Amino acid sequence: MARLDGRVIIATGGTQGVGEAVALHAAENGAAGVVICGRQEEKGAAVVRAIEQVGSVGLFVQADLSVVEDCRKIVQQCDERFGRVDGLVNAAADTNRATLDEATVEFWDYQFAVNVRAPFLLTQEATRVMRRENIAGSIVNILSVAAYCGMENLTPYSSTKGALHTFTKNTANSLRSHRIRVNGINLGWTDTPAEHDVQAKQGSPENWLQIGEAASPFGRLLKPNDVARLCTYLLSDESGILTGSCIDYTQRVMGVFPPEGYSKA
Repeated sequence: MARLDGRVIIATGGTQGVGEAVALHAAENGAAGVVICGRQEEKGAAVVRAIEQVGSVGLFVQADLSVVEDCRKIVQQCDERFGRVDGLVNAAADTNRATLDEATVEFWDYQFAVNVRAPFLLTQEATRVMRRENIAGSIVNILSVAAYCGMENLTPYSSTKGALHTFTKNTANSLRSHRIRVNGINLGWTDTPAEHDVQAKQGSPENWLQIGEAASPFGRLLKPNDVARLCTYLLSDESGILTGSCIDYTQRVMGVFPPEGYSKA
């Protein structure tokens, strides 16, 4: 079983969805401290209480990931509280949709700030602490299968995940000499509160989840806890020297031709 005994883990987006599940799973599997961030203090406090109920120490940092200094503050407050960082999961992302024609410069810049620049800043700060303390740390970036191409209404989002995919590979290579591992998870369609919000915005039927799950090969979408278990494995010693890998976690096998829904007619 993957364990994180005595380690301090930072999980962005930790107030809901995948980030929250990652934080709680880390705490349940022995993490000494779990740091989460978000904009809503009430939600953050609730997750901290849940973390502490299973015997870990939680810390909520109120932060907007589109703000440079807020990103740096997350790691700095972790360092002040615990004096170390053993693992970082960049789980937070803006998942709003836009086509090439619809996307504004402001929307493009905002998604890149949250989805790419924030992980860069957090990785930069976290690895400085890891190197200072001589910690063989682990970083997990939550990517997306949309990085391979993405639907036509995901032009900015797909581009951010493609950039983060390359960042994952590059940093895995550059941090090898410090024994800091970096891996990514290319998520398929996942049932999260953010996805529910997006589906509502784009006018999907109220039972979109039921429809989507009925059409899925395994009868359901990915759930946050599915992702959390894989993150804990990648953060732990169980994953050995695995680094630079971007794992496709989806019900589709990427690269298969003809693709789903394709007809020769």
